[in-house]
Amino acid sequence: MNAINMNSPAPGLGLAGRLLRPARIGSALLAALLVLAGCSVAPTYERPSVDTPAAFKEAAGENGSQWKAAQPAEDIARGEWWKIFNDDSLNTLEERAQQANQDLKAAAARLGQARALTRDARSGYFPQVDAGIGATRQRPSPASQGLPADANTQPFTLYRAQVGVSYEVDLFGRVSSNVDAATADAQRSEALFHSVLLALQADVAQQYFQVRELDAALELYRGTVELRGQSLKLVQRRFDEGDISEVDVARAKSELASAQSEALGIMRQRASAEHALAILLGSTPAEFSLPARPLTRISIGIPAGLPSALLERRPDIAAAERAMAAANARVGVAKSAFFPSLNLTGGLGYESAQLGDLFNWSSRTFLLGPLVGTALSMPLFDGGRRQAGVDRARASYEEQVASYRGTVLNAFREVEDNLANLRILGDQNRAQDEAVAASARAAKLSHTQYREGAVSYFDVIDADRTVLQQQRVSVQLDGERARSTVNLIRALGGGWGELPAATQLSSAK
Repeated sequence: MNAINMNSPAPGLGLAGRLLRPARIGSALLAALLVLAGCSVAPTYERPSVDTPAAFKEAAGENGSQWKAAQPAEDIARGEWWKIFNDDSLNTLEERAQQANQDLKAAAARLGQARALTRDARSGYFPQVDAGIGATRQRPSPASQGLPADANTQPFTLYRAQVGVSYEVDLFGRVSSNVDAATADAQRSEALFHSVLLALQADVAQQYFQVRELDAALELYRGTVELRGQSLKLVQRRFDEGDISEVDVARAKSELASAQSEALGIMRQRASAEHALAILLGSTPAEFSLPARPLTRISIGIPAGLPSALLERRPDIAAAERAMAAANARVGVAKSAFFPSLNLTGGLGYESAQLGDLFNWSSRTFLLGPLVGTALSMPLFDGGRRQAGVDRARASYEEQVASYRGTVLNAFREVEDNLANLRILGDQNRAQDEAVAASARAAKLSHTQYREGAVSYFDVIDADRTVLQQQRVSVQLDGERARSTVNLIRALGGGWGELPAATQLSSAK
C-alpha cells in the first residue's frame, strides 16, 4: 500500500487545484474583511435618565392652578413668541436684531464650521484620488542590480505621471464612529445657535421693556415736577401774602429741585438702556433712537406645561445631549485603535527615463499595495497609549453626562423661579395698587387741609413723597413683571420646536 502525502493536493485536483487554491484563500480573506467592515466597537448610545418631576411646583398655587390652559396661537408663526405681547415696535426690533446682531452671526459661522467638519468626516467613506507629476534622480546600488560589489552603476532620472488611489476599509467602525461624532457635534452647534438666537430674542425683549419702564418712570417724574411747580407757586403766593413763613417756600423749592434731579437721573438710565438695545440690534448708539412710550401693565399667562416636555424644548439641553452623543461616538473611535486597520492603495500612470517618452503607451505602469492591493496593520504593543485614549474618551463621556444632568436641573430651577416670580408679582401688584390708591387719597386730603391751614407744609411734602414712592414701586413692578414673563418663555425654550401656547388674560386689578 502506498503512503498518502498529506502535503500534496487532493486526488483529482492536479495543477488546476493548486492554481485555484490562492484565489480561494484570497476570496475567503476578502469575505472575512467585508464582514469585519460591518462591525463596530462603538458602545450603543442611550440618553441617560434624569429625574423629572410630574409637574412644576410653582405652576399651582394654594387655590389651584394659576396658569390657565391656553389655546394655541395659530396666527403667530412658530418661534416668534414675542408676538404674544402685541407690540409692533417690539416685533420690528426682534426682526432687526436677527438680521444684524454680531453674536448671532458668529454663532451661525460656528455652525457652518461644524457642518463642514461633518462633511470632512464623511469623506472617509469614499476613496481618495489624487494625481501628480514629477521627476526623481537616483543611483541604484550594485547589489540591487545583481552586480558585484565593486561594479559601477550610473545615475538616471525617472519621470512619473500617475493617479493614486487610497481607501480605508471601515473595519470595526472607526470611520463611521468619526462620522457619528462629527454629526453629533454639528447638531450640538445647531442647538447652540438656537440657544444664542433665543438669548438674543429674550435680551432684546427685556431691554425693550427696560426702556419702556424708564419711559413710564420719566413720565411719572415729569408729572411730579409739574405738580411741585404748581405747589411752589401756591406756597410763594401765600408767603407773599404773609400767611406762611419762608421755610415752606424753601421746602417747596427743595422738593421741586429733587424731583427734577431724579428725572434727569432716569433720563441718564434710559440713554444707557437705549444704547445697549442699539448694540443688540447691530447698530451704533448714534444710529438708533427709540421714541418714548411708557410701559403699560403686561398680564400674559404662559402655561408651564409638563417638565418632561422641557427636555425637548430647550436648546441648551439639546446641545448638552448632542455633546453626550459625540463623546459616546469618540469612545468607539478610541476602541477601534485596538483592532487591525485595512488600507487599500494603488497607483496607475506613466514613467520614463526620458521626458519626451513619458506619455507613450509603452511607458505605462501601475503599483499596488504589498498584499493584493491591501495594507493590513495590527497593533501589538504601544505602552498603554491606546488604553489611555479609551479611558480618556470614557471620562469625557461621563463629564458630558454630568453636564447634561446639571443643565436639566438648572432648566427646572429657572422655570420654577420665573413661575414663582410671576405668581408673587401678581399678588404684589394688587397690594401695590392699593398702596398707590391710599397714598394718593392721603396726599389729596393733606393738600386740602394745608389750604385750610389745618396742617403744616411738611405734612404735604411727606404725603407727596409717599405717593411718588408708591407710584415708582408700581412702575418697577410692572417692568419686573414684563421681564419675568420674557424670562419664563426663555426658560421654557421659547421658539425651540413648538411655540409655547399662550393667551392674553385680563389685566390684574
